[in-house]
Amino acid sequence: MDKREGNWAAEILGMQNPDGIWGSQFHTLSMPDRRRGLITTEQALRRLKILGFTIGDEPVRRAVDCMLACLRGERKIDSYWEKGHDWALFTRLMLCTWVREFDTEEPLALDFARRWARVIEGAFAGGGYDFAAYSEAYTAEFNSPIRGGRERDFVDFYHVSLLRGMLTEDTESKFLDYIVNKPEGIYYICDGPVSVPPKEFASRETVRYLSAMELLLGYRLGPGKLRFAADWLRENRDAGGLWDLGPKAADRVHLPLSDSWRRKGSRQADCTYWVGSILARLT
Repeated sequence: MDKREGNWAAEILGMQNPDGIWGSQFHTLSMPDRRRGLITTEQALRRLKILGFTIGDEPVRRAVDCMLACLRGERKIDSYWEKGHDWALFTRLMLCTWVREFDTEEPLALDFARRWARVIEGAFAGGGYDFAAYSEAYTAEFNSPIRGGRERDFVDFYHVSLLRGMLTEDTESKFLDYIVNKPEGIYYICDGPVSVPPKEFASRETVRYLSAMELLLGYRLGPGKLRFAADWLRENRDAGGLWDLGPKAADRVHLPLSDSWRRKGSRQADCTYWVGSILARLT
């Protein structure tokens, strides 16, 4: 069955507001609080993409049109604001990232991605990452000094997603090496370095790790940088050649894909589909 027609998709689509967004707050990528009927626009879009929705689907198109209206200054996405950061710039980063998740060639988002690419090119112009060079490039591009942690650390979902396809080959190689070996992992996606696969395969940690791999595989050099994990994935198949991440993998973000995991076979089918698709991109 098309996952876009399943119960998970119907639940999310039923929460969408007439203007195309969800709830009263755009930002947060943590697990949605469905017990209280709450979901953010980011949570909804992330889940819909995992379920196979594209810009050709009307609910996504409406959400993207709303985000573009915000980028053009025609409306605000919400009233949320964080002090200590350049929140206006971070909001633009979030909006452009999500637009490009569904439409990589949209001009407003593409222009913003090019600006961030110039910053990262400057940061890695030498043999590796140079914070002073990064700070200088950031200030020159955005006409503002780095104010807080959101500007200081670019290894998070937004920057890593936004910059796919935007960097020169040399910079992309150094950028990916830096991300893969970063001890803290990719903020909003996984904890711990991508260079070290989880010890326990059937775990939420592996779900987050696979999500990080999927994000980095969007880069031209991603498969080569992550090929070390191929053997780890193969070793964790069962005797029947299937993968099973266990019941706790049902985080309602990446999994389930099937309407129900009451049957172990449905869980194995979902896990095998996801892990198999990642392994295929590595080899």
